[in-house]
Amino acid sequence: MLGSIKEIIDNSVIIKLAIDINEQPNLINIHVVFEDGSPRKVVGEIANVNQTEMFVNIVGEIDNNSFIPGSSSKPSFKSSIRLINADELQLLLGPQEVTLGKTNFGTSNVYQGYKINVDVNEFFNTHFAILGNSGAGKSCTVASILQKLYTSSKTPPVNSNLFFFDAYGEYTSAFSKLHEVNPLLNYKSYTTNTVDPECEILRIPPWLLDVDDLALLLDVTTPTQIPMIEKTLKLVPILTGSSENVIKRKNDIIARALQDILLSGNDSTKIRDQVIGVLTKFNTPTLNLETQIVQPGYTRTFKQCLFVDKTGKMQEMELVVEFVRGYILDAVEEIDPSELNPFYTLNDLELAMEFALISEGVLKSDKVFDYANIISVRLHTLATGDYKYYFEYPTFINRDQYIERLMTNEKNEKCQIINFNINYIDDRLAKVFTKILSRMLFLKASTMKPRGSKAFNIIIEEAHRYVQHDSDIEILGYNIFERITKEGRKYGVFLTLITQRPSELSDTCISQCANFIVLRTLHPVDLKYIKEMVPNVSSEIVLQLKNLKPGNCIAFGSAFKVPIPMYIDLPNPRPLSNNVDLSLVWYNQSINSGVKNIMPNASSNVLTSTLPQQQVSVAQPQFQPQTPMQLPPQQLPGNPQENTPSVEQPSSSQPISVQVMTNSPA
Repeated sequence: MLGSIKEIIDNSVIIKLAIDINEQPNLINIHVVFEDGSPRKVVGEIANVNQTEMFVNIVGEIDNNSFIPGSSSKPSFKSSIRLINADELQLLLGPQEVTLGKTNFGTSNVYQGYKINVDVNEFFNTHFAILGNSGAGKSCTVASILQKLYTSSKTPPVNSNLFFFDAYGEYTSAFSKLHEVNPLLNYKSYTTNTVDPECEILRIPPWLLDVDDLALLLDVTTPTQIPMIEKTLKLVPILTGSSENVIKRKNDIIARALQDILLSGNDSTKIRDQVIGVLTKFNTPTLNLETQIVQPGYTRTFKQCLFVDKTGKMQEMELVVEFVRGYILDAVEEIDPSELNPFYTLNDLELAMEFALISEGVLKSDKVFDYANIISVRLHTLATGDYKYYFEYPTFINRDQYIERLMTNEKNEKCQIINFNINYIDDRLAKVFTKILSRMLFLKASTMKPRGSKAFNIIIEEAHRYVQHDSDIEILGYNIFERITKEGRKYGVFLTLITQRPSELSDTCISQCANFIVLRTLHPVDLKYIKEMVPNVSSEIVLQLKNLKPGNCIAFGSAFKVPIPMYIDLPNPRPLSNNVDLSLVWYNQSINSGVKNIMPNASSNVLTSTLPQQQVSVAQPQFQPQTPMQLPPQQLPGNPQENTPSVEQPSSSQPISVQVMTNSPA
């Protein structure tokens, strides 16, 4: 026995020690079991120890060979107290063997050599977050977890779909060798680097952009601008069409706009200029400035009839109005969709928006025109600027075909990880791209039959830059990331948030995460936020987060029975997330002068390593009991070599104990 219960306060138990603590290894975070003779055994975790007392937090109970997390059960004062044994430890931390549906995450920091294997369905079938300061090891943690997902089991998840939004272009080096591990595994990367692309450039067909997408892209600031976008999307397939029925409809639309201008009451010169402006940009073979107006005795062009005399009057106003009305249809008939043009460019969209401004009659009001013209100017900037290349798609493709093409390589092979390198565009456009593509995936999943037949995991690096409480709710009525976290699970769409500033994330999104992997976190605002927003986080865990070494983390959530401190093994290969080596950059004279470099290549081994060429399986380790048994000391590793010790399996028939020295029999 370790001792006897002295006091129980809420979730904590104070134990009066019956052992000499000076003769024992570090017991902090070791689990203990309280037994009172009943089938139910209460489990606690050692939080603090002094010379005479031990402080234990209740974490759950074992009943019918099953661990039930929670602190509702308290031990009785007559309980005997011992360290947890091997069988009981597996109920808390999981089995050591990686079987189908399991994946290895890392190694326990508390129980030396104990592998932490996680149920894939319980972890990846939820939204989860990976949090930690810069330099704490987030990139390596993400790369290691995803690499092991595909390599730690003999049966990898070949039907998985992981869409990775890579804020810095770090992860291609970590995932590009998956195909060498298993021919069924493929990785695909898109880049936003149009100057020197190392892979396929990310492009989004403009005809796949709907009202909400364009509202985000054009940075709409008020709901009153939305109808202009709706009008634009209705007009663009008509204005770019060429069939007889489409031309009649185009004439009708143009004639109605011209009639509004002619009857606006403005002075004749302004009316003439506006009519000429409209027909210069928008015309058909039968309605344009050179269309002939035939009158008894003479024939003139439409433009000639717009002449304004010296008195400032348009003498042929009635004639022009009557002529324009001849193109207005009495009854507008629906055009067969096959006659509309579904394939259009940003330039076509820009012209349609300009015409939408005219056809809505905003020219009648300078104030309304200036207000609505803002989004037209933004569209013009997009259509003529450098970012237009991201919307130049060579062939017509619908949304489902586009998503399927994202998930296949040039050999038409299924790709499990699709990486979007958004490092070469500004944060605003990167956020919009992330939202547009995520929304496409959500719409695809929500309309798929049978529901849930495919799953999409959306992983967002530097999520605090993209998953925020934006004005989307006020403009569109929803935020796509918040909708995914609230509704995505039933459709098979899951969000992964990787961030160093959790306090800047959307509260709704972080609150819907069910699993967390938290690395070293120092900022007091972030620590407070984690404690308040993340479930099952105690003050003791928050204190531990400040002192974690790089690569060490605490994992908790629905996939973990108890919070688990662990070391995440280094990925192989590693992501390109190393800090700049100033000893190489500052003192390498050959960079500027051409002098031979005498410095060693400190980073040469980063990208030359590759994933194993064969399937990796995790063998079941063997703990051998000692007599008397001594608990392996707590290990907080500093490098991967120090953190892959030989694994010993405690006997299922004997408890894990410490070598105790007492003054009287325990």
